[in-house]
Amino acid sequence: MGTPLGDFIRVKRDSVQPEQLGLPDHGRRRSPGLRRSDVAVRAGISVEYLTRIEQGRDRNPSVAVLHALGDALALNTAEREHLRYLAKVTGDECTGRLGPEPARREVRPSVLETLRLLEPGIAVVTNRLGDLLAWTAAYEALADGTGLLEGDAPNLTQYVFTDARARTYFADWETVADEQAFDLWQGPTAENAEWLAAELAPAAGPEFTERMNRHKVPERGVLNLHHPTAGDLRLRRELLELASDAQLLLVLLPDDEATAGAVARLREQTGHGRLRAIS
Repeated sequence: MGTPLGDFIRVKRDSVQPEQLGLPDHGRRRSPGLRRSDVAVRAGISVEYLTRIEQGRDRNPSVAVLHALGDALALNTAEREHLRYLAKVTGDECTGRLGPEPARREVRPSVLETLRLLEPGIAVVTNRLGDLLAWTAAYEALADGTGLLEGDAPNLTQYVFTDARARTYFADWETVADEQAFDLWQGPTAENAEWLAAELAPAAGPEFTERMNRHKVPERGVLNLHHPTAGDLRLRRELLELASDAQLLLVLLPDDEATAGAVARLREQTGHGRLRAIS
């Protein structure tokens, strides 16, 4: 049985071509990408040990081995962080250290006060599962008419994969879907992520499952939206980690004057004018 760590290493190995690393092409191969022997030599480990990691038979590689594998696969900074995270998750699953406690939904008063100070800006408190926990009036105006904030416990991941309106609202839906699937790996706990993934899989279909197995680390560039009344919007994202709460503060900034004007008009038209918190 494989592990998230082994799956990620195998996916990256298959996606890197020998010439990208200055390695000779040995001709026809049974699978794309690097051979295990190529990666093992570059990392200074045995092929047999690499095989055990990929197949989930060794769940606790040392920090030095993880660094060596990151170098061998030429991982970027975000990919190296994901590699370390998956190593922790895999080791915790093996020793049973992860607890079943639900993800925290309460937003601290000081964080709510920070949101108030960000008015009339566009900001939301969320977590890696996609739960939308508190937001400014401008964020509510931005979501007006899209279905994103419907229900008592709105969730961005569920919206992206199960609500047809998301494919219109997010102009770059494929990119956003990749981001939400990846973020599940960074959930408050592995059990939280596994529970939500299991809940979404039947309705979201194979697209969701394939993305979960792809481990594609997102770049998070400009967010392009197609609002039902405001039209096309371009928003830059600033993501602040609230580490002690396992939550995030996302701030969206207009990327051009047209978007700034459209957001201001949208806020006036919808009449949203107060902070909203879910707990």
